[in-house]
Amino acid sequence: MIEIEELIKSYNKSFVLNIPKLKINAGELIGIVGNNGAGKTTLLSLLVDLILPDNGLILNKKKNVHGSDNWKGHTGVFIDERFIIGYLTAEEYLFFIGGLRGMNKLEINNSLTSFSLFFNNEILSQRKYLRDFSKGNLKKVGIVGAMIGNPELIILDEPFANLDPSSQIELCKVIAELSLKGVTFIISSHTLNMVADLCSRILILEKGNLSYDKKKTEKTLSVLEEYFTNMKKVNENI
Repeated sequence: MIEIEELIKSYNKSFVLNIPKLKINAGELIGIVGNNGAGKTTLLSLLVDLILPDNGLILNKKKNVHGSDNWKGHTGVFIDERFIIGYLTAEEYLFFIGGLRGMNKLEINNSLTSFSLFFNNEILSQRKYLRDFSKGNLKKVGIVGAMIGNPELIILDEPFANLDPSSQIELCKVIAELSLKGVTFIISSHTLNMVADLCSRILILEKGNLSYDKKKTEKTLSVLEEYFTNMKKVNENI
């Protein structure tokens, strides 16, 4: 699904990302973790052509994301709330996104019913603009916008942040159900227990480098906790 080769990104001559090689297979549920400044959002932004690399190649189903639009039709993405159109209502925004993916209003409405528990009666029919939503509810709209239209690949940056515990649980259920249907996920998160429980493969970025890439096991959460505990100890001794 995704192939990366010799990917480099820097700002002011300082490297923020350096990934020589990475392959993500169709149907995988990838969790990316790392401390602030590790390069997680930079990687996701490169995957969806929001920024350009200094060097390297990113292929999405064999299509170069920086030289083609052909990958966009099967890829859903939510990076942050800045990409949501604030002067629209939730319905208007979701109808707009669904329309871009070739859906009619009936198809969109039918699709939205599967997110009713996640929405928790707080999103639709609210008669207010998205700019007036709480951060958590705004995030819900952005996440669902990335999921409607049956994308084959869904990329989410910090999807659990600002969500209450019930919404986090429902989101995990939605992601797990879509994953069982063969949808590929790439999820960046600081929430180690969610990532360890949900994802089938875990990547750790450390100062722009891919320092860990393993399939999930029963010990994954303890391994991650030990990794970041030791990293903190190393930094405290510098």
